[in-house]
Amino acid sequence: MIRLHHCHQTRSMRSLWLLNELGVDFELVVYPFDRTLRSPEYRTLNPAGRVPALEIDGDVMFESGAIAEYLCERFPDAGLGRPPGALDRAEFLTWLHFAETVSQHTAALTQQHVALYDDSMRSPVVMKLEKMRLEKCYEAIEGRLSTPVENRDHLLTGGFSAADIGVGQAVYMGRHFARTDAYPELTRWYQRITERPAFQAALPPDGVTLLYDREFYEPWEA
Repeated sequence: MIRLHHCHQTRSMRSLWLLNELGVDFELVVYPFDRTLRSPEYRTLNPAGRVPALEIDGDVMFESGAIAEYLCERFPDAGLGRPPGALDRAEFLTWLHFAETVSQHTAALTQQHVALYDDSMRSPVVMKLEKMRLEKCYEAIEGRLSTPVENRDHLLTGGFSAADIGVGQAVYMGRHFARTDAYPELTRWYQRITERPAFQAALPPDGVTLLYDREFYEPWEA
């Protein structure tokens, strides 16, 4: 039994996209992005009161990078991981967890633009700094995808992997605050991976309440 606890447009989308790519049977439990996640019942699954939480093989996991590693090891035939001893194992782990570097800046921008309920709480300085840091992450991805080797269609030379899923989902979130137009290789890679049916199936369905109420949040001025 596999059960994923999920909120739309959050880090748990990484786990949902990966499960879709793996083609395994699972149950999806969707929560609103509100205090429901702080309930004692839910915090038995994720003590931090966040998503994701994954019930699998009698255990509960609640860190998206660890979930990705575990799922790739649990279902190796899908080829989305790189096992110990693989030539690109180190690069796989590096880029898989780089997704969290990207996401921490997006989380700060989400708090500033979306979560804070009063303009007096917002900081244009924090917004500017976090946007610049997010763009530095874009530069790192652009540099990786610009490496002159064969088959650089994905983050790993060996092809599509869970690293593309993690970083791709982080960019999906980040694009609400920092545009990718200045990064042509990143833009082409992002378009390529988000055309995959498994990504499309991980998007919020029509008619649900979204975390982001617009496609892009313009820089905010006090």
